[in-house]
Amino acid sequence: MTDCEDAYTMPSVLKRMGIEVPEIVELFDCLEDTPLWIKDKVGAYQWVNSSFLINFGFKNRQEIIGHNDYDLCGEALGNQYRIDDERVLRGERIFSRLEMVGRFDHTARWCLTSKIPLHDESGQIVGNAGITRPKTDEAISRNSDSQLGEAVRFISKNFKNSITSKDLADACNLSVRALERKFRAVYVCTPHDYIRRIRVRMSCTALVYSEFSIAEVASEYGFSDQSHFAKEFRRIMAETPRQYRTRFQV
Repeated sequence: MTDCEDAYTMPSVLKRMGIEVPEIVELFDCLEDTPLWIKDKVGAYQWVNSSFLINFGFKNRQEIIGHNDYDLCGEALGNQYRIDDERVLRGERIFSRLEMVGRFDHTARWCLTSKIPLHDESGQIVGNAGITRPKTDEAISRNSDSQLGEAVRFISKNFKNSITSKDLADACNLSVRALERKFRAVYVCTPHDYIRRIRVRMSCTALVYSEFSIAEVASEYGFSDQSHFAKEFRRIMAETPRQYRTRFQV
């Protein structure tokens, strides 16, 4: 192994992050069709296993280190993953979440994903690690939570428009009460809070890369007015849309 390659081994990466792990974790490269990753607090990949590289069509780790889910999977899936990452960065653990995971050919498949927070020597959370494995069609049909995939797809396509719980329930062939109960159990929020989070996340690109006014961005991404947009943005992102634009816009 060259010095360059050694810099991208899991122990080397984790040591730089202040995390102690045994060298046995290199065995994760032997996991077939089971991507595993380590991200820092801002969502940039710091290490991935061989299965991850194969899933996304990369030749080596150098190609992926520093990139994020938006680079790999686009905004719709990237927003979904980032919302979960934020929960993990607050100390939560996610186990066997059924979700769509992107692939190198721009398709996606149903997988079971688990994520845990990573701590440094002082106990501070410095990132997260996750693993995902594909589910067969038969397994998905037996999993009641898979019905929510239809709701997530509906939201991804229609998030700019008014969406009711009945719209989502109809998409999943569930009653409104059953939809809201299942949604809260899986995503730890109501369907409408999830929609607001997606709208905020999707608006970030326009704030940074467009010349739209903040009022125009609010209207474009489904908020009733600029005040409502600013309130929800600050609640989710911990800063105002204007502060976010100023911080990231070049």
